[in-house]
Amino acid sequence: MAYPKNPSPADVAAAPVARLATHNAAAGIDVVPITFAFVDDATVVTAVDHKPKRTRRLQRLENIRAHPRVTVLVDHYDDDWSGLWWVRLRGTAAVHDRPDDALLAPLVEKYRQYREVRPAGAAIVITVDEVTGWSAAG
Repeated sequence: MAYPKNPSPADVAAAPVARLATHNAAAGIDVVPITFAFVDDATVVTAVDHKPKRTRRLQRLENIRAHPRVTVLVDHYDDDWSGLWWVRLRGTAAVHDRPDDALLAPLVEKYRQYREVRPAGAAIVITVDEVTGWSAAG
């Protein structure tokens, strides 16, 4: 998987939040912020965690089950615009209703909050097949 020169794959992996875009039943796009981690250079994982939610039947999970093509946008904003960048990851997602510890391990390693309270909900695993990006640094 070819990543842009700027930002580096490590910069992308270290970003604290990304946005997940899924297709809904009304032919619209739903976008939500997510925590995420790379399992390897072509696989991203996110999970339903303990943060308060209106329901455990999240729309993003239903969207993925019906339309597994997704986009993940990772970006960095800085008031010094010479440090701006974004990377778009497109791929196919799958919902794992009962993820095992090995699948969640990259999230637990990345986020202190998950070491305190492991994600107990479903996991979304995205197999990335397209990477594009932009950086003010060129």
